[in-house]
Amino acid sequence: MILPRTILVVGSGGREHTLVRAILASPAKPRVLAAPGNAGIAQDASCHAVAADDVPGLVTLAQREKVDFVIVGPEVPLSLGLVDALAKAGIPAYGPKSDGARLEASKVYTKQILLKHRIPTAPAGIFTEVAPALAYLRTRPIPIVIKADGLAAGKGVVVAQSLAEAEESVKSMLEGGRFGASGKQILIEDCLFGEETSILVVVSGRDYVVLPTSQDHKRIGDGDTGPNTGGMGTYSPAEVVTPALLKRIDEEIVHPSVDAIAAEGIDFRGTLFIGIMLTKDGPSVLEYNTRFGDPETQVVLPRLETDLLALLWAAAQGHLRDVPLKIRADYALCVVIAAQGYPDSFKKGDPITFPPSLPAGTTVYHAGTARDAQNRIVTNGGRVLGVTALAPTLREASERAYSACEAIQCASKYFRRDIGAKQLNRR
Repeated sequence: MILPRTILVVGSGGREHTLVRAILASPAKPRVLAAPGNAGIAQDASCHAVAADDVPGLVTLAQREKVDFVIVGPEVPLSLGLVDALAKAGIPAYGPKSDGARLEASKVYTKQILLKHRIPTAPAGIFTEVAPALAYLRTRPIPIVIKADGLAAGKGVVVAQSLAEAEESVKSMLEGGRFGASGKQILIEDCLFGEETSILVVVSGRDYVVLPTSQDHKRIGDGDTGPNTGGMGTYSPAEVVTPALLKRIDEEIVHPSVDAIAAEGIDFRGTLFIGIMLTKDGPSVLEYNTRFGDPETQVVLPRLETDLLALLWAAAQGHLRDVPLKIRADYALCVVIAAQGYPDSFKKGDPITFPPSLPAGTTVYHAGTARDAQNRIVTNGGRVLGVTALAPTLREASERAYSACEAIQCASKYFRRDIGAKQLNRR
């Protein structure tokens, strides 16, 4: 298989830095560009100041730079039809077209598909008006989940612990415009209980490959306390997903999901990221995302022995069966360093000082970073860095990652100190 030589990675976060690093490691020795990138990505690839949601600008950039293959990181450009526009320009891309991206852009659409194809998921109601939504709430158990239908930067979900909180969330979305157009339609779901896991699947039509399991830590505080975030850390493999359970997930969720998407007339070529709750009654789908997860990517990709460029190119070209998946035995753990105050208000512009060396097997992926007027690397977002370590055991990976976190200096740095603890304590 002849691989593309010039690659454009779209996005500016930790996921995209991980993708850039993995693509650069390909034996094909590709030329790698990023748009818009960040301070860390700029150390590895040529960055271009084109926003991830600027579809015409990205197509123009790809044409000007004679890009052979585009890998789209974030959900917004996918939902805006970037892959559709690239296809019209004759430029291959990894990522679904807008019809496939709708699986993430509309929680209601996904729920309808799950229910139609009898894929395990929580009971739910769909509403556009307050009165029927409140009436439905009063018939359901508490706690209960209220979701804005559209994209809301990972913040459109409320797990209400009381009926009063649930009613307020419904009113704030449907009447108060809390999430703008994304909240004009809402989903009210029964709350599922258990452990969550993330399944990343590379899909090419009806063919697919399941990547290594991982488990994310969504809440800001140790012990899973405080508000939800985009993710404060993760580890892989998630041993709660035993081989027997993974087989069940494949048979009951992954395979039926891939078939259901194809049955809906969608030629999906990209990543299907399935959020799953491991309930006492079995695995159940929480959501679909249509791109690599962040920070799951930071632990899953470093564990691949397979050339990532070859894998994604084969998926985009419809030849996924030609590339066998090989996985390293090592464990991976990622700790996210955030800016103090995230996910609410936080400061930008704090200088970051990196140690001259890192523990063996440790990599720092940049997420919210930039260069200031003095050419210093500074904070430029809520989640700033992802510190990932590979090691023969999860405990050693944890020790390496946390040693690096302590060595990185930044006035506003904050990170959880219990990433992976659930699995370590279970042992």
